[in-house]
Amino acid sequence: MIQSGLVVALATLAVGLAIAFALRALPTLRLRLVGLAVLAVCLPLIVVLASGWVMFEMGDDVKILAVSAASASVALVAALVIAGSIERPIERLARAAAELAGGDLAARAPEDGPAEVASLARDFNEMGNALARIFDARRELVAWASHDLRTPLANMQAMLEALEDGLAEPADYLPALRDQVRVLSQLVDDLFELGRIEAGALALELRELPITPVVERCLVGLGAEAAMRGVRLETVGPADATARFAPDKIERVLLNLLTNALRHTPTDGCVAVVVKPGHDEVHVRVEDTGDGIDAESVERMFERFWRGDQARSTPGAGLGLAIARGLVEAHGGRIWAERRTGGGTSVSFTLPA
Repeated sequence: MIQSGLVVALATLAVGLAIAFALRALPTLRLRLVGLAVLAVCLPLIVVLASGWVMFEMGDDVKILAVSAASASVALVAALVIAGSIERPIERLARAAAELAGGDLAARAPEDGPAEVASLARDFNEMGNALARIFDARRELVAWASHDLRTPLANMQAMLEALEDGLAEPADYLPALRDQVRVLSQLVDDLFELGRIEAGALALELRELPITPVVERCLVGLGAEAAMRGVRLETVGPADATARFAPDKIERVLLNLLTNALRHTPTDGCVAVVVKPGHDEVHVRVEDTGDGIDAESVERMFERFWRGDQARSTPGAGLGLAIARGLVEAHGGRIWAERRTGGGTSVSFTLPA
């Protein structure tokens, strides 16, 4: 009897595993759940019924068959209900994905159903929000780039027409034409640099160097402009603060931050670069004594083409701070802005020590 029981148990296990692997080939989740219910209920009952032919009389077999049929029916209904509760949110998620793929960036999936499906829907909606932001940024990029390219091109066109009509001599417009070409070249270079940053194609040659000499070079380069504006430049921090960075890229970041600080600092004001070494990172802060910035500028000043109300009439395409953020983040650092308590603006970034 024990040997017969073992044979029946092993045979049941083998048949069950074979059918379970076969269920994986079914095309839908509903069919797999129904097949699993049928397998879980019918296989043990078939074994019981087969044993019942020996153990009981025919009348009892009918009772066992009735109970088996009722149990199998309940299992099938339960499997259908569970399959429907899983399949419906998946179908809604599939429809939302098809709408998003068709170009409807507002398509979102309901975040209901089982926890796993709801989590998948939330991730899908986050992806949809990210795609919408990317497309909005692309449209904004095209609009602002067109605007900033159109102005110097229109100026050059007007000057060339004046030269063709004999209304001016070439020497009168050559400096202006050179300036407009420089503006266009800078804008194209900035767009190219920003594209490389966002594509992850920026190559950095990182070296462990003192950062103070880089700061001092930037201050010397802006010394004449600061003197003309009557603004004092200062450096605060140890001379041996060492960080791991690409000197040319961080110099560009500092020049951009210092130029913005000078632009918004009144006469007799001060622009300071504060360097604070830490255990894991070096903190660099550029602060000025200007009027400060509002809350919207704090949140958006590192976006492409963003220029706050104070900077609407200033030159530039609004790409400098976006490039600065990309360069700092490419080093593994962070950059942020805040309004100083005593007045003015403070822009800080970190570099790995």
